[in-house]
Amino acid sequence: MPSLPKYITSECVRRVLKMEDLIPVVETAMANFSKGKEGGVVQPPRQFLPYQDNGGYLLLMAASSNKDRAVSTKLVSRFFQNGDTDKVVRQDIVIYTDPTDGLIKAIMDAEDLSLMRTAAASAVASKFLAPKDSKILCLLGCGGMAKAHHTALNCIYDFKQTRVWSRTFANAQRFASEIKAEACESAEHAAKDADVIVTATWTTTPILQYQWVKPGAHINCIGAVRPNKQELSTELMQSAIVYADSKASAMAESGDVIISKAEIHGEIGDLVNGTVEAHRDKTTVFKSQCTAKIGRASCRERV
Repeated sequence: MPSLPKYITSECVRRVLKMEDLIPVVETAMANFSKGKEGGVVQPPRQFLPYQDNGGYLLLMAASSNKDRAVSTKLVSRFFQNGDTDKVVRQDIVIYTDPTDGLIKAIMDAEDLSLMRTAAASAVASKFLAPKDSKILCLLGCGGMAKAHHTALNCIYDFKQTRVWSRTFANAQRFASEIKAEACESAEHAAKDADVIVTATWTTTPILQYQWVKPGAHINCIGAVRPNKQELSTELMQSAIVYADSKASAMAESGDVIISKAEIHGEIGDLVNGTVEAHRDKTTVFKSQCTAKIGRASCRERV
């Protein structure tokens, strides 16, 4: 009888997994993904299952990598009505499987892992696309994703100023105090002259406008992963050079891409592989769709 899988808590993830170690792992994973068959990655389209009549949903994402000898499956549950109760709104679980014998090796509480590997992917994108002398960071959104991005992006650039914004100014003030940043009452003020901008919100309509972004800035667009949601205005998306972690996923699922009809120039893995040009001199957007392959690499890093 096989032994029970190891269970890894979020506390263990926070204690063991370090952002500076994770970023190069994610960079390699993105490179392998964009190599296609040569990269040895298999990643079926993720499955979206709505919870009937209440606005919640279940996501199922799976990926395997021959080079890493690993298979993982991620389950993401979102139940927004729990926000008015003592129950959690989100749960993230990763199941890590050994492809040599098909046995489940570990089950991981993946909320912190999800935040860290998404931020690490943005750090890789920013490494290739943001101005080399980036000094001003803007965070639109003040939740765990924004905090993870603050940590990851400061591993890449030595920011001299960080500005934060939230729809609720008190939340922006709280978050700003926590990370020693400036709280802004408007997204426009927060984005003014910023070199790197992160949008990490649950919004369904654009919160960042074209005229607020200085030419040559880089934007990591994290939210709006469903076809009916946008974080960036159509004008901004159409004027920028857009990259994605997965071009196919972004074209099928990202409202920012679908609604604006913006062209995707390439994948971040293509930048790592040197097969697509990095346009640092122009305004760029990284549209993150949080691919399972990157999560699998993050999981294997510490299992």
